[in-house]
Amino acid sequence: MGSVRWAFPCGAWRPRRREWLLAAQLVQPEEKERIGKFVFARDAKAALAGRLLMRKLMAEELCIPWNEVHLQRTPKGKPFLASNVVGINSNYSFNVSHQGDYAVLAAEPELQVGIDIMKTDLPGSSSIPNFFHLMKRQFTETEWDVIKSMSNEWMQLDMFYRHWALKESFLKAIGVGIGFNLQRIEFNVSPLQLEIGKVYKETKMFLDGEKEEEWTFEVHSMEPNQPQFTLLTFEDLVASGIPVAPEDSAYWDNFCSKQEGPVRQSSHSR
Repeated sequence: MGSVRWAFPCGAWRPRRREWLLAAQLVQPEEKERIGKFVFARDAKAALAGRLLMRKLMAEELCIPWNEVHLQRTPKGKPFLASNVVGINSNYSFNVSHQGDYAVLAAEPELQVGIDIMKTDLPGSSSIPNFFHLMKRQFTETEWDVIKSMSNEWMQLDMFYRHWALKESFLKAIGVGIGFNLQRIEFNVSPLQLEIGKVYKETKMFLDGEKEEEWTFEVHSMEPNQPQFTLLTFEDLVASGIPVAPEDSAYWDNFCSKQEGPVRQSSHSR
């Protein structure tokens, strides 16, 4: 039982009927119902992959039979293991994120862990300057200075999402949600430019103006075949699976009725 970094390429996943129905059998009924309500197929795939990643972790790292794993959410929405068999595993922290091309999971024994992945997308119908204006209160003046110091708008947007992912990962680690004043957190990102294939741990966080020495932030770009995360296939994802619900053929019909997603412009993941 040690550190885990897994990624599943949910954006490229085109599930066949058998795969989708099997995956639906492997998650709790309330989660299956929630996932079925997503408007777009891409969001349903990402959410389902996230649940499967967590159950795989419990089955393979904590040796809890898949069909005995019971996941719940805190009032702030953070998933946690509610199974009575948790015992000595109560200090094993895990977190998932899914956005863009990947669903990812990080887990650590004896440490609080949060993870966030963001895809650098143009902000819908809004221009980048207007988007930044709307988001002004989410960052400190120092952070905005760094974001806007980048040489072009695309690089500024990329740096914006880098800061956003850092803040989200911290909030997810401590288990708080909407309502936390994000200006209480300030990140001193380093280096400004990331090299593909490398993990950087130089970024520092200040909370209420005080430097937080006990927190470490791993930052890198998510690219295919990168070494920091084990890239899983669907077969890997469900290898330890034991169905917790009967097959529901209507769930496939529901999935097929969804559009993949809105048309988006070229982007990449962080």
